[in-house]
Amino acid sequence: MKKKLLALTMAACMALSMTAFAEGETEGGALEVQTVTPGKLTVATSPDFAPYEFYAIDEDGNPSLAGFDMALAQYIADYMGLELEVIPLDFDGVLSELTTKSVDLGMAGLSPDPARMDAMDFSDIYYEGGQSFVTVKDKAGDFTSFDDANKPEISVGAQIGSIQMDLANKNTPDADIVPLVKVTDIIAELLADKLDAAFIETAVAESYQKVYPDLEIVMDVPYDVAGSAVGVCKDNAELLMAVNEAIALAKEDGSMDQFVAEANELATGEKYEGVLNEEGQVPEEVETEGATEAVTE
Repeated sequence: MKKKLLALTMAACMALSMTAFAEGETEGGALEVQTVTPGKLTVATSPDFAPYEFYAIDEDGNPSLAGFDMALAQYIADYMGLELEVIPLDFDGVLSELTTKSVDLGMAGLSPDPARMDAMDFSDIYYEGGQSFVTVKDKAGDFTSFDDANKPEISVGAQIGSIQMDLANKNTPDADIVPLVKVTDIIAELLADKLDAAFIETAVAESYQKVYPDLEIVMDVPYDVAGSAVGVCKDNAELLMAVNEAIALAKEDGSMDQFVAEANELATGEKYEGVLNEEGQVPEEVETEGATEAVTE
């Protein structure tokens, strides 16, 4: 099974037909599925969410999509006998593509929030996670409860379109809530003292904390829906069933645990996290050895 997926450019993705339908079969041959592109499983992701999905520099110095969502995406595609096609987008773009049925799946650490169920179906939970309130070490003592952050003079970051934004509005409605496109933007603003705190998914916060030790997780955030699921194009029961079959098998055969372990290891090594520049290249300041320096600028 492939461990790395080459990043696909948006121009190439948009040139492909998104209206044709294909029939594929699972490894068992019992279930046929329809997909938006013949012979392919098209997956939208937001590669700024380590260890779920992010860009890492491979041995040839090239940026490749990595993370346990990406490994699971390949596993699901292989299970259905389809070629995997990954479309990198901002997080709200992932939700939009699923809503318009332009992709088969969305894999971006999605929480199966009931509010999203009119726009997409959700697979079974494939990874149990939680939510965290994050700041930097110098400010950790300032936040012992959400009341400490629920003040107009306190700036609180959250990703646009995410569950974390909902949690910010719920727990700190009087704070200066700052919506940002990428989690990497949130991390950079925290480290640069431009944000006081932020709401971040726990596994993601822990991953970044290993790379940037100045980050501090100060509180768990109560949330009824714990865990991540695959967003599936609405009203495609066969595809949803096949995805759930693949997830169950990945858990049973130990693949999911392996994917998570490998992603956590890669996310804390030499890496590039976030998105590529307009030329589809890694910015010079982050090539191979300057991740910490780049994100704090």
